[in-house]
Amino acid sequence: MTVESAELTRDASPQEGERARPPRLTVLQHSADVPLGLLGSVLGDGVRVVRLDRGEPVPAPDAVGSGLVVLGGQMSAYDDAAAPWLPATRALIADAVRADVPILGICLGAQLLAVACGGAVVVGAPPGREAGVIEVRWRDAAATDPVLGAVVATAADGVTRAVSMHADAVSDLPAGATWLGWSHQYPYQAFRVGSALGVQFHPEAGKSIALGWARAHDDVDAAQVDAQLNASAAELAGLVITLGRAFAAQVDAHASR
Repeated sequence: MTVESAELTRDASPQEGERARPPRLTVLQHSADVPLGLLGSVLGDGVRVVRLDRGEPVPAPDAVGSGLVVLGGQMSAYDDAAAPWLPATRALIADAVRADVPILGICLGAQLLAVACGGAVVVGAPPGREAGVIEVRWRDAAATDPVLGAVVATAADGVTRAVSMHADAVSDLPAGATWLGWSHQYPYQAFRVGSALGVQFHPEAGKSIALGWARAHDDVDAAQVDAQLNASAAELAGLVITLGRAFAAQVDAHASR
């Protein structure tokens, strides 16, 4: 099975028998169209996906296992009325950071990480929607990051191409956060707060997911995004494998403590 076909066939919902066992790591999903995607085949076994959009409750801090992934979504980081689970999600993220649990926040997940730890997000940021395949440029600190270091090591001229689709953006990092990566349109493409890594881009998004997002927005040229995805297919596949394996290794190291 290819990575792309795994994205299409993987059932993110755990089997009933798995619910009673502690997960190796927990994934929080906010929207049906923003799933774990390609990361599902990279993170390994023992992954529990919690469908917050289907009414499943935010787990307690001691029930997430040895790692936490917070996915993107169609709501803003402050949209508690539309997504009433967000306050509990922000609280869980803050608790997990204090407990030194490895966290990967993606897009909305990164924005929730920033807000949960004292930073800020601009809804409908003035630069406008960042869509398609972008160039993420790495700051010096990224080379020694426990997750992104492996990505930087494979980046030609310090640049990594990644899928992007967002209109909200982190405007202020939390106190003590380490700024790791930027793009020409938005500065905070990657940052770390203790055990937590936030990335504004989407390493998990394969072609079918990314094109679905592009086609859902009138301000995005879906044909152009399609061409970008085709041109960067090999690099995008390498990104999800490299980043996903590095995060999985961090989770496993935490579990062995």
